[in-house]
Amino acid sequence: MAVLVDQNTRLIVQGIGTEGANHMRRSIAYGTNVVGAIHPRRGGEQQDGVPIFTTVDQAVRETGANVSIIFVPAPGAADAILEAASAGIPLIVCITEGIPVLDMVKVKAALAGTSTILIGPNCPGVITPRTLTRVGIMPGDIFTPGKVGVVSRSGTLVYEVVAQLTAAGLGQSTCIGVGGDPIIGTRQVEAVRMLNEDPDTEAIVLVGEIGGSAEQDAAAYIRDHVKKPVVAFIAGATAPPGRRMGHAGAIISGEAGKAENKKEALRAAGAAVTDNPAEIGSTMLRVLKERGLA
Repeated sequence: MAVLVDQNTRLIVQGIGTEGANHMRRSIAYGTNVVGAIHPRRGGEQQDGVPIFTTVDQAVRETGANVSIIFVPAPGAADAILEAASAGIPLIVCITEGIPVLDMVKVKAALAGTSTILIGPNCPGVITPRTLTRVGIMPGDIFTPGKVGVVSRSGTLVYEVVAQLTAAGLGQSTCIGVGGDPIIGTRQVEAVRMLNEDPDTEAIVLVGEIGGSAEQDAAAYIRDHVKKPVVAFIAGATAPPGRRMGHAGAIISGEAGKAENKKEALRAAGAAVTDNPAEIGSTMLRVLKERGLA
C-alpha cells in the first residue's frame, strides 16, 4: 500500500505556467503518470507532450484524472481548488503560497463534509518513492523507498529530513508536506493517522513548528493510537512571541503555540523529540535500533 499517491495516480497540473511546467517535467522524469494540464486559454495545445485542457471537468472526463496539483497564482488559487473539487478530483495538492486567509476559509467550508482531500496550500506536496510518484516540488533524487513516513509543516525541512534518513540507510514510505499557512486542508494529525494505518510505514517523523496547536492534536493521537516509533522536531524554538517566522502560521499567539509546549506534549505521547534538526535522522536510527527494527 501507499498513502495518498501511488502507481494508480493520474495527475493533472492546474496552472501550466513556468513553475507548473518545470515541476510537471520533473514529476514525469521521476516516473509520475501526468495525464493532462489546465490553462483557460491554451485548451487543445500540448506542453511537453501532455495535453492541455480548458477546464478540470474536461480533463477528468477525457483522461480519468484523479489527482490535481495547483500552481495557480494566489488570487485565483482558491477558485482552482474549488474547480478541482467540483470536477470530482479526490486528492488536490495546492503548492501556491500567499492565498488570502478569507479565501481559504471559504474553501475549508466548501470542502467540509465532502470526501475531497486537500494537501496545502503553501506546501511541498506528497511523494511515494516506492511507486516513483511525485505530486509536488520535492527533489526526487534524495528519496529512497523504505518504511519511514514523514509529515512536515515545512517543505525545506522535509528535504533535510529525507536526506538524513537516506544517508542513514533508512528509506521512506510516503512523505507529506501539509503546508505552513494558518488554514490548510489536511492537518498533521490526519497525515499521522494515514501513516499509522499504512502497513508499509513502520516509523514516523513529525516536523512541526511554532504557532497554533496542530502538534498537540497530533500528540494526542500518537498517545492514544500510535505504536510505531515517532521522532519529532519543532522548528522556531528561538522565535519571540508575536513575531511571524517564515510561514504565515508560524506565530506564537498563545501558550499552545510555544515550541516547548509542543515538545512536552509530544514527549508525553511517547515520541522521541530532538532539539537539533541535524540529528533527526540519527535519532530515528537510534530509536529503531532500540526497538530491534534496524
